[in-house]
Amino acid sequence: MIILRHIGAVLAGIVVVVALSVITDMTLQATIFPELAHKDAPNTLLLIASAYRTVYGILGGCVTAKLAPNAPMMDAIILGVIGTAAALAGALAMQGESAAWYPWTLVVLALPQTLLGGYLATRR
Repeated sequence: MIILRHIGAVLAGIVVVVALSVITDMTLQATIFPELAHKDAPNTLLLIASAYRTVYGILGGCVTAKLAPNAPMMDAIILGVIGTAAALAGALAMQGESAAWYPWTLVVLALPQTLLGGYLATRR
């Protein structure tokens, strides 16, 4: 039963990161930054996207660690590894679809941001 709670904690972190990222992307594209949806989005907008995605990754790590039944940092690491794998798959699949640095930034930041979130959630 405890394994299901670990799985649930990691899944909750994934839902937080993905839902917030998609909602923010869609909102910004539909309102003030429609260029964000284009292949040649300006670097400034990609930096903004990197920033909010990093914040959401930290938040996902926090949620995962808070919901973990024990070993919260292990669950945050698992979330980070899954995030890194997903970002890597995205970077490989979307080569040439945006500035080259952007998808690789997401790959590099995935694990550290969830670890920071896990750390922030577990410190007393």
